[in-house]
Amino acid sequence: GQPLCEKHGVQGYPSIKYGDVSELKDYNGGRTYDDLKKFAEESLGPTCGPGENLGLCDAEMKTKIENYVKMSPGKLEGKIRNTIKNYEVEM
Repeated sequence: GQPLCEKHGVQGYPSIKYGDVSELKDYNGGRTYDDLKKFAEESLGPTCGPGENLGLCDAEMKTKIENYVKMSPGKLEGKIRNTIKNYEVEM
């Protein structure tokens, strides 16, 4: 909704943002398929994450991801429920 758009500086629609969620950047290029494809090929790529991209993470994030991967499904589901509950209270 509007608060989320204001938080990330969205002033027009459609707005295209890219990059790290904590530091989104504005996309100001063309809007054709070819423009977007070229931008994606030149500017976007793999980022830190579990699996084959774990090596792209800094030490702190790598430790966090490894701890989540080790959790039992039940414990992970509980953490997700708590996160959703806290997020809903924030909104």
